[in-house]
Amino acid sequence: MTIRQAELNDIPRLQELLAQILEVHHIARPDLFHPVGSKFTDEDLKEVIEDPQKSIFVYEDESGEVQGHLFTIVEETKEESTTQVKHKTLFIDDLCVNQAARGQKIGEQLYQFAIEHAKQLGCYNLTLHVWNDNAGALRFYERLGMKPQYTAMEEIL
Repeated sequence: MTIRQAELNDIPRLQELLAQILEVHHIARPDLFHPVGSKFTDEDLKEVIEDPQKSIFVYEDESGEVQGHLFTIVEETKEESTTQVKHKTLFIDDLCVNQAARGQKIGEQLYQFAIEHAKQLGCYNLTLHVWNDNAGALRFYERLGMKPQYTAMEEIL
């Protein structure tokens, strides 16, 4: 098992995993998510892989197969304002484990890797967004110790 920086040759597998995430989102919220597509084009992924403020890490199993990914973004308040203390956050933009490899603690290993990465970067906190309709993800993150930071609300018109 290895967690490493994604490389350009990982893009096709990243697209497969992103499609799995989209399927989960579509099932939970078909009013907001298409059944097929991708959050990123291949060119977008290339740019993210090369962006120093963003990182994509992959979990590679013993046979060299990518079984999960972790997309992160460093977010910083530029200076202390009248309302917000200056701080640096590591935002998890995506964390996915291949459907066929779930239950092997890969997601937990990717999450723990994110915590260590955030500490190395001098981050104050680690954040992410999760859809309330994704009960499995909510349970997963709560089990790992995450707590709600704020709630976004909606009224469908």
